Amino acid sequence: MKRSGILNAELSGALATLGHTDLLLVVDAGFPVPRDAHRVDLALAENLPDLRTVLGLIADELVVEGVVRAEDVPTHNPRLDAWLRERFTGAEFTTRPHAEVLGDLARQAKVVVRTGAFEPWGNIGLFCGVDAPRWFGGEGVVVPEQYASKV
Repeated sequence: MKRSGILNAELSGALATLGHTDLLLVVDAGFPVPRDAHRVDLALAENLPDLRTVLGLIADELVVEGVVRAEDVPTHNPRLDAWLRERFTGAEFTTRPHAEVLGDLARQAKVVVRTGAFEPWGNIGLFCGVDAPRWFGGEGVVVPEQYASKV
């Protein structure tokens, strides 16, 4: 039996497929997941599981170098924005128009994880990164400029 971390087999397996720069979307219950997306559906009931719980568990397992959310989040759901900034310190934060999150960004995602969240603008994209100290910490290795401050 797996000792810790995400126990859901489908989600754990999907996370294992992600590499540097891949996009994972964690979305609310009402998100229009594209038909051909790799969809991991965790929704059981309203707010089961909730967005923050799922994002937090995923954050414990992935290196996240970028967070993208709808441009409405900072002004229309500032508590979510503050939570994201606290949970994903060191990540680059960007916004996109809400329609783009529902369309182009959704089609770009390698995996879409649907939660039971009833959370306004609760659709968050995570761009995978690399563990810079582990990748570039070897003797004689030249560290790329974008990772120098992380090694």
